[in-house]
Amino acid sequence: MSEERSKIPRHVAIIMDGNGRWAKARRRPRTEGHRAGVNATRRVVRACADRGVEVLTVFAFSSENWQRPREEVSALMELFFFALRREARQLAKNGIRLRIIGDRAGFPERLQREIAAAEATTAGGDRMLFQVAANYGGRLDIVHAARVVARRVAAGELAPEDIDADTLAAHLSTAGQPDPDLFIRTGGEKRISNFLLWQLAYTELYFSDVLWPDFDSDELDRAFAFYARRERRFGKISEQLLDHA
Repeated sequence: MSEERSKIPRHVAIIMDGNGRWAKARRRPRTEGHRAGVNATRRVVRACADRGVEVLTVFAFSSENWQRPREEVSALMELFFFALRREARQLAKNGIRLRIIGDRAGFPERLQREIAAAEATTAGGDRMLFQVAANYGGRLDIVHAARVVARRVAAGELAPEDIDADTLAAHLSTAGQPDPDLFIRTGGEKRISNFLLWQLAYTELYFSDVLWPDFDSDELDRAFAFYARRERRFGKISEQLLDHA
C-alpha cells in the first residue's frame, strides 16, 4: 500500500448526530432535520467513494431509538422507506453497494421489502460498500454472535478451547470486513452509543461539533486529516513500526 493511500481510511464509521438540534435551531419540526440529514448522507457517501474509502458504515436507527415519540419514529420509518426507493438506482449507477445491518425483522413488512429491493438493485456495486446500521445495537450484535458460537459448541462443531476473537468476529454483522479505521461522531457528543462496540476496539475517534445536516466534504477532509496524523500502533511501540516500514 502506498504512503498516500494509507492515509485514507479503508473503513469509516459515522454516528450522524444533530438532526433534531439543527431543526430546533431553525424553529422547524424535527422531521425537517431528518430530511436535511438524508441530504448530508448523500453528500458524504459520494465524498467517501470519491476519496477511495472501501466501506462506509453509518448509524441510522439504534435498537434504543424505538423509545422516541411515536410520531417521530413513524416519520423516520417513512423517510427511510422513500430514501431507499429514491437512492438505490443512483447508488447502483455509482458502483456503490448498499447493505443494511441490524434486526430488520423489527421493521414493518413494507419497509423490509424495500430494504431487500434496494440491496438487490445495488448488489453489483464494487466501488464502495455503503452499510446502514438500522435497528442495530453493538451489544446485541455481540450477543447474537455468542449465541451462534454457543450453538456450534452444543452441536459438537466447535470445542470451547478453540474459540478466539476471530471466531466471534466471524459471526458479527460485519463479518469479512476490515474493522473501522476512523470513527466520526457529529453534533458535539463524545461517546460511541452502542455502535460497533467490538469493531471499534482500535479505531481512531474523531468528534465534530458540526451538526449532521451541515456536515460536508470539507469537514470530512478535516476528519481524514486527523486520521492521517495518527500513529496506529495496535499495542506496539513506534520503533517497531519503523522497523517494518
